[in-house]
Amino acid sequence: MLAVDSAVCVFASAIDAQRAALVDRFLADTDSVPIGDLETSDALYGLSGLVETVVYVATAVMFLVWLFRARANAETLSPWPHRRARPWLIFGWIVPIVSFWFPKQIVDDIWTSSKPGAIEETGNLATARRSGLVWAWWLAWLVTTLATRVVNRRYANAEELPDIRDAAVFDIVGNVLTIGTAVLAIAVVLAITRFQEERRQSAAWGWIHAA
Repeated sequence: MLAVDSAVCVFASAIDAQRAALVDRFLADTDSVPIGDLETSDALYGLSGLVETVVYVATAVMFLVWLFRARANAETLSPWPHRRARPWLIFGWIVPIVSFWFPKQIVDDIWTSSKPGAIEETGNLATARRSGLVWAWWLAWLVTTLATRVVNRRYANAEELPDIRDAAVFDIVGNVLTIGTAVLAIAVVLAITRFQEERRQSAAWGWIHAA
């Protein structure tokens, strides 16, 4: 779903670029752009926004499903308690203030619990060395989220043509940030999944040899 969300962002960016160019043409010469083209642009822009919202929600749900499963696996792999209770896997994203660090702490603990040998290096989850990949993903997520909120507040009710053009341009910037964040999120998901699979296979081989 992260890959699908990225693909939708590319599709939406193409519509945004076409919309910005169309507005520029209209501002330069009102007679150069048929009204039908403007109406089509409005329809496509609205449709792309709807598709983006639906795919984003679906991606968020699937990510949370994976997060719960990864957390359940991590709890069986580590003797140390995680710093946040399971309800925070959801509420950590939406409660003000703590949403700036609770989700990262949750993923950090899953990462450390899952990575072979990580627990032995530090002895507990609170003081474990943090992953550079998780840091990159989280910083990208924060920048994307804050930038998107600022732009939405500024251009949510844009009516003047220059504002409509600017909204389309900033949508493209937001989509680029979203794609970058999604790529990092995919890398985190694949890494944790690989760690847990390696631990599972190692345990299976240990049981076979013990038998």
